[in-house]
Amino acid sequence: MNFEHAITAPPDDLPNAVPAALERPDAARLGTSGTHPPRILILYGSLRPESYSRKLALEAERLLRHFGAETRVFDPHGLPVQGSCEVDHPKVQELLTLSAWSEGHVWVSPERHGSITAVFKNQIDWLPLEEGGMRPTQGRTLAVMQVSGGSQSFNAVNAMRVLGRWMRMVTIPNQSSVPKAWQEFATDGRMKPSPLYDRVVDVMEELVKFTLLVRDHSDYLTSRYSERKGDLAAATLAAAATSTGT
Repeated sequence: MNFEHAITAPPDDLPNAVPAALERPDAARLGTSGTHPPRILILYGSLRPESYSRKLALEAERLLRHFGAETRVFDPHGLPVQGSCEVDHPKVQELLTLSAWSEGHVWVSPERHGSITAVFKNQIDWLPLEEGGMRPTQGRTLAVMQVSGGSQSFNAVNAMRVLGRWMRMVTIPNQSSVPKAWQEFATDGRMKPSPLYDRVVDVMEELVKFTLLVRDHSDYLTSRYSERKGDLAAATLAAAATSTGT
């Protein structure tokens, strides 16, 4: 996929957006190279056939593609409960591969009993905090969104922000909470025009900008004194062991 082509392509399948106001993120204005499309993984938290979190995830995907991103949406159907099987399960491997591929995430969960759903949390539980000395999600960008069956709430997005911080991700300032989701989507599954839709556009635009800004510098941004100190201590011990022949 040619990134320069992606960010100059005309809007497609975005009937509820105003084209003149739909600016595409400009890597040059952010002082970054923009050598390839931002790679965004989208996770959603419901297995229901009429899943509004899935509908919102697909709406987000359309916007991200317009803004020049390359996207993948993970289908949580068939993902076993974390700890019930080995990590080599095909669905687990699919999720881990997509997470390693990504440079940013979008998390979309329904609010259930005042928090995120078990379906959504199970996906996060499979993502390791550390693997082979690496932190797979560290430095990746994150946008959080939720859908609710009733009045507007921010419990799920707040819970996801806690998870994002725990996963050492760069969670963008903006977020989306869609109340009474059943009335915000048309029969074709598309989100209706409204200020709620406009907020989703804002969030996706912001995510692409932050991903462009952060991704090329994530190693430096997440380089920490305490870890460098630990590396120096380990190197000193290794050197001492070599010199003594032990």
